[in-house]
Amino acid sequence: MNSRQPIPVVVLAGFLGSGKTTVLNHLLAGRGGTRIGVVVNDFGSIEIDAMSVAGQVGDSMVSLGGGCLCCAVDGSELDAYLEKLSAPVHRIDVIVIEASGLAEPQEMIRMLMASENPAIRYGGMVEVVDAAEFDATRARHPETDRHLAVADLVVLNKIDRVDAAERARIEQQLAVVCAPGTPVLATDHGRIDPELLFDRRPWTETRGQLSFEDLLAEADDHEHEHAHGRCDHAHAAYESTEFTSEQALSPRRFIDFLDRRPAGLYRIKGFVYFGVPGHEERYEVHAVGRFLRFAPRPWGRGEARVSQLVLIGSGTDGPGLLRELEACREAAPHEARPESMWGVLRYVARPAEPGSGVPATGSDET
Repeated sequence: MNSRQPIPVVVLAGFLGSGKTTVLNHLLAGRGGTRIGVVVNDFGSIEIDAMSVAGQVGDSMVSLGGGCLCCAVDGSELDAYLEKLSAPVHRIDVIVIEASGLAEPQEMIRMLMASENPAIRYGGMVEVVDAAEFDATRARHPETDRHLAVADLVVLNKIDRVDAAERARIEQQLAVVCAPGTPVLATDHGRIDPELLFDRRPWTETRGQLSFEDLLAEADDHEHEHAHGRCDHAHAAYESTEFTSEQALSPRRFIDFLDRRPAGLYRIKGFVYFGVPGHEERYEVHAVGRFLRFAPRPWGRGEARVSQLVLIGSGTDGPGLLRELEACREAAPHEARPESMWGVLRYVARPAEPGSGVPATGSDET
């Protein structure tokens, strides 16, 4: 990841006992060479060994003590911690905020979106739900539905504790409560693939011996073999579909494709070339669940104008997705009017340039 680009900040939310810390520990253990900055209320449940291997001990760990992040006045306290973590000296690739079980996700999202720190960008909100305590949690915390409604990705955790019929019932309930198209990722013991939230760097290269990262991965695999009688990698259930086009894509048709993306499509990453006059740079696209963000980037000298996308999901129709993307190709992008870019620019994290005729950046939700 280019350290000069804004660092994505992912909010990990969920009520007490849902498994947020377990999910975070799993992300730390499976992060490859990625440097993860962590903001939590209490380090007591974080696996310090995993943090050590991830290079997170010391200045890369910050605590808000006993207060919820959402209670920080005007977000100034949170901004200070994020400024510390985003300092170039730490070389952080992604920041994960493990929100207190009583935190208001909407307020946290508002603070991140309003942050004036150019070194960070909001990277989506993940809500963790305890399948075994789903009804009890909703009864005890009526605000649960409101939290689920703003989630970009829902992790339905502890599915090993419910039968198939109960899981199906909960998923039907989530489909009603969550915003349309919100993906629901079912898991047990908080095991989700880090690639669903951020790009992993490769393992640190070593000569003649295993790195600490290799040893951690080996220990994790060994634990899975004992628990399940086999090596059950978290990424085994996900499919990856790759799309490349040397022809520009229609911004309107591409936005229509994103609006219709299936719930099983957990992440989209890559960059797109639209070739519309005045907008001929490449547009980096990042989607986690229904969260969507575009970022214009300059082309390298002599770099070919192509679109390259990776789509990661479960139960998705790869050939069908490719057919839909191929239908987005535009034979004459130079004839497109500037307003055809409005749908894309709505998700660009910067105001429109004066006199461009383009509306200001809008919501990040699709």
